Amino acid sequence: MSWARDAVAAIRKIVLIEERMEGLTAQVKHLADGYTDVDRRLLRLKAKCDLMEKMAAWAGGLCRQNRNPIKIKKKTS
Repeated sequence: MSWARDAVAAIRKIVLIEERMEGLTAQVKHLADGYTDVDRRLLRLKAKCDLMEKMAAWAGGLCRQNRNPIKIKKKTS
């Protein structure tokens, strides 16, 4: 009956491995969903930073123009 005991032990191991795999699959799915959410948030932050950078460059250009205005010489005829 040793072979029967070995067969039952092997089947138990297979069942345990299958249960662990199901648990790991659920964890990986949860992590993937979290990664997708973080990636989406990161993209939004990057877009906001890019927009602020462009606005700052535009505003900086206006400030430089106001500080050092270009003087246009009038033509005298």
